[in-house]
Amino acid sequence: MTENLSGALEALLLLAEEPMSELTLATALDVPVPVVHDTLLELVAFYDETGRGFELRELGGGWRYYTREEHADLVSAYVLEGRESKLSQAGLETLAVVAYQQPISRARISAIRGVNVDGVMKTLLTRGLVAETGSDEVSGAVLFGTTGYFLERMGLRSLDELPPLAPHLPEVDELEAELSRLAEPAVAAHVETVPMNEDGPHE
Repeated sequence: MTENLSGALEALLLLAEEPMSELTLATALDVPVPVVHDTLLELVAFYDETGRGFELRELGGGWRYYTREEHADLVSAYVLEGRESKLSQAGLETLAVVAYQQPISRARISAIRGVNVDGVMKTLLTRGLVAETGSDEVSGAVLFGTTGYFLERMGLRSLDELPPLAPHLPEVDELEAELSRLAEPAVAAHVETVPMNEDGPHE
């Protein structure tokens, strides 16, 4: 491990407020990406061997320092000082819908959960757990998805590592099918009495 390079990587990573990619680090240090990758792995091994209270992890598409799991209770007690910082049940359920069904519109999230999610979505957006990812080609509705910060907080490298949906939540496809069946009579009555807007449906 090149001492100068490892020290430079440590300095940059200590400043990181979010995971830094190997490309970003390589560009900043003007060295090849493979060299950065190998040095990061050597740092990981070094911290493990010397029993440091922190570790270097690759999460959310980049690298960042974290306190070790065995010190989680101590750190939480010191930082939080008893204050509740968890998401509400509504927030967790809405975040799960976005994670497993993304990209997804606000209206579809509300339909799946059966309640208005405007307030919850604002909270998730503010916390950086979800973000706008584009718009629906047909309706023009804004679509949402999870962020790199979501992956980091969940301890995942990618969405492919999300656990299977079925054991934890009702079958979303079945729920949506039932909602569609319930909506059909109302939609038919509406079409018979009200002409379709030329601009098409809107969220």
